[in-house]
Amino acid sequence: MKLAISQPVTIILLAFLLLVVSVPTVAQRSTDWPRESPPPPLPAKAATFPHYEIRNLDNGLQVVLVKHHEQPAVNLRLMIGAGSASDPEGKSGVAALTGQLLAQGTTDLGATEIAEKVDAVGGVLDVGAGTELSFVNVLVMTDSFEFGIDLVGDIARNPSFTQAEIDRQRQQVLSGLRVSYDDPGYLAGVVFGRLVYGEHPYGMPPNGTPESVQQITRDDLQAFHNAYYAPNNALLAVVGDIDVDEAFLEVERVFGDWAQKAMPAVREMEMLQPAHRVVVVDKPGSLQTAIRVGHVALPRVSPDYQAFDVAIKILGGEGGNRLGSVLRTERSLTYSASADFVSRRFGGDFMGKTETRSAATAEVLRLMVDEVARLRGERVSPRELENAQAYLAGSFPLAIETPNAIAAQVLESLLYGLDLDDLPRYPNRINQLTVNDIQQVTQMYLQPESLSIVLVGEASAFLSDLQAAGFKDVEVMSIEDLDLESVDF
Repeated sequence: MKLAISQPVTIILLAFLLLVVSVPTVAQRSTDWPRESPPPPLPAKAATFPHYEIRNLDNGLQVVLVKHHEQPAVNLRLMIGAGSASDPEGKSGVAALTGQLLAQGTTDLGATEIAEKVDAVGGVLDVGAGTELSFVNVLVMTDSFEFGIDLVGDIARNPSFTQAEIDRQRQQVLSGLRVSYDDPGYLAGVVFGRLVYGEHPYGMPPNGTPESVQQITRDDLQAFHNAYYAPNNALLAVVGDIDVDEAFLEVERVFGDWAQKAMPAVREMEMLQPAHRVVVVDKPGSLQTAIRVGHVALPRVSPDYQAFDVAIKILGGEGGNRLGSVLRTERSLTYSASADFVSRRFGGDFMGKTETRSAATAEVLRLMVDEVARLRGERVSPRELENAQAYLAGSFPLAIETPNAIAAQVLESLLYGLDLDDLPRYPNRINQLTVNDIQQVTQMYLQPESLSIVLVGEASAFLSDLQAAGFKDVEVMSIEDLDLESVDF
């Protein structure tokens, strides 16, 4: 018996057969469909670093003057060569609190008056302190330049440190610390700093601890200001829509009578050698564990700085990020993972970091340590290096796009005694690095067997897993007993 097939059905069957024939097989898809090959980066935009001049006042103040006429604005950035690393022993947080109080009143202006005057000219005022510097930063329109430089001079030279403002700012710092101490990521970072740097000032919490901040007095603040705020310990950048000669005359007018001071002796302490240590801060109730992994690294002036920076970018930074690929893309163990390299005058550190669910803590930690070891033990691929170079060289124009960004670049170079002629050559220097250069610095400076490891989370959820993953001699401490003033916590 023959079956009669209607014409419409025949057309449908033929279409189905053609579809089946045209669909690639699994093998074909895996070969022909590149799933992890992003398009190549666009050609890097040419960047021209603006011309600058460096002049000196008789009192030792270095002045960087940069013409930048793309915007009708001027950035004034005064940098003092002392920050939290210069805090008095036992009084961590003095530099930070001093920096905060600069904008809270001078001998002639109250905090409200300062804020109103800045608002009236549409300006921006920023003050504070970092590890090795304190700063006053004012951004104003060009026609308010005279007001801006007068304000910088008054704030830096004549802070009032009234007791009412000290008490108010102290309470803000203490409130911020209470919030931070409830954040596993913050705790992991500060414990990592104490672990890596030991008694070195770089390892102290920059904002202090609740105990140290409570002990800071007005005399402490005045003593810090009197010791370090001086023209021979300062740099001033004036960047923007200015005439260089006229701007320098204004600088002389405001800062020319600022008296020099003898600087306190620098506390030069040797960096700790990397030493393996695993510290768990038990925070009951945490659903996630904050993980930090790393050790001390080279100072900013090291000739190997650029190559090591690129290596850490490949491990966990922009243009690379092996940690992110393994932990997030391949294993779905975290939302994000990264690695940072911080380099200062006497040394620095690199740190891999992530957060993961408690049950995955040991697995994630094992993978992070293995990736550090792999970076040291295996050559990076040319593609990885090219991606990191493309990002760093390609983003350089953004680093000199605004007056504030230009000022920061020049002042950082002066602070660390770097060759200013290297600034415009940055993209070329990055692009000249080779795979061999990366391998050389990773083998010289990475020590996977001597990593400092900090885990903040619910210890009972992962302690037994750590042993099974190969992490022995784990130190466990309660968050209630944590003492950040002590190197042994």
